[in-house]
Amino acid sequence: MNLTDALADDVVLWSAGSPAGKPLLVLLHGYGSDERDLFGLVPHLPDTFAYAAVRAPLAPSWPAPGYSWYPIEGLDGRDPQRVTDAAERLAEWIDARTEAPAVALLGFSQGGAVALQALRLHPERFAFAVNLSGYAAPGVLPGDTVLAERRPPVFWGRGSHDEVIPEPLVTRTVEWLPAHADLSGRVYPGLAHSVSAEELADVRQFLEKQLDRLSAPPS
Repeated sequence: MNLTDALADDVVLWSAGSPAGKPLLVLLHGYGSDERDLFGLVPHLPDTFAYAAVRAPLAPSWPAPGYSWYPIEGLDGRDPQRVTDAAERLAEWIDARTEAPAVALLGFSQGGAVALQALRLHPERFAFAVNLSGYAAPGVLPGDTVLAERRPPVFWGRGSHDEVIPEPLVTRTVEWLPAHADLSGRVYPGLAHSVSAEELADVRQFLEKQLDRLSAPPS
């Protein structure tokens, strides 16, 4: 199976207006959700980006609703190889569907894990990543050395009361991200596995900073 066949074009939500010439921010929803979830954030984000919200290709086990990028249950639950497969599938889809001057990724939960994994696989392809309540998958990838040298901007936000992401994965991310990215972000007191208005404001500020960086003339 060609990986690009797994992502359906007819359910991708694109922001209004022509995306020509705009940097593209690809939105990756979490487990059990769909493309409409993060697309609801678009009115609160800078309109100088083009946005594309992609639906994950897998259906979670019944009775969970929505879609997933990789399984989180069973023997292969949160298998790093499945995260890598999802990230490669996404990167192939992006390469075939856009000629944007810059492409970045924003994901929630397992969508955040896929965003970081795609950045690790293709450190020169993606301008930055936003990881909301996600994590960095265990293991070493060939692009990690390049990533540590380039140190692209990454925003990582999570709630202090988030009990969905296992603690070992949080610890792994706390240790891994500062060594491989220009890291910014916060732990939000009292927040569970969700996105707050305060975090959304921080994300918008981060995106505006990245727009300034992308539009600055080469030094």
